[in-house]
Amino acid sequence: MSSHPIDLEAALAGFDAIWSPRIIARINDYDVRLARFSGEHVWHAHERTDEFFLVLDGEIDIALRENGGERVVTLPRGSVFVVPRGVFHKPSARAEAAVLLVEPAGTSSVGDSHEEVPGHVEVTTGHPAWTGGRP
Repeated sequence: MSSHPIDLEAALAGFDAIWSPRIIARINDYDVRLARFSGEHVWHAHERTDEFFLVLDGEIDIALRENGGERVVTLPRGSVFVVPRGVFHKPSARAEAAVLLVEPAGTSSVGDSHEEVPGHVEVTTGHPAWTGGRP
């Protein structure tokens, strides 16, 4: 990880893959990831961890299955939301959005439990990001 400030716009400019998060920093045992959202992800749940979302650009929806029903939370630019551990959720974006995520290192992008993963969603624990830092 970089020992210099990270320019989020430069880090985002370093990739264009949708649903393929990039790790920009590590805090203790947690990854700080950048991702591009567009279209629908997959219904999934993280059994042992909450998932933090911060919308940097655009707008996203997070569908949630809880208490025997479904609801959708809409997050415009600048909004933060935490999906509690064990809650099935499905992020989506009508247009491309940039999102910062925080979750334990090694957490799968499709959780511990999930429905069938569509081809446009990468199953990953994140990729190193180019952060524009000095060598």
